[in-house]
Amino acid sequence: MLIVLNTLVSALIIGVAAWISRRYPVNAGFLIALPLATMLVLPLSYLQHRDPASVFQMARSILVALPITLLFFIPFLMRDRFSFWGAYAMGCALLPLGYFVHRAIMRGLG
Repeated sequence: MLIVLNTLVSALIIGVAAWISRRYPVNAGFLIALPLATMLVLPLSYLQHRDPASVFQMARSILVALPITLLFFIPFLMRDRFSFWGAYAMGCALLPLGYFVHRAIMRGLG
């Protein structure tokens, strides 16, 4: 039941953001930037597994990952060098690098 609720709420938020992005792109950007997925996943994970140590570790991992995932947006700052799809592809290509940086940091935090 929890997975259905999580899926419906997530889909609703994404759908609303996409819908309002035409008229209010700044507001849609703010909505999507909110840690909505995290706010759903942390309590649902705790309710499902009843393991607070695991939930706190996941929250720490998310905190470390947030600035690293901003790598995706760097190509979008270079508007004159990339088309939309070029910037999107370059942003996606940077994410695996970010994953390995995240992994190294998390191993260091042990």
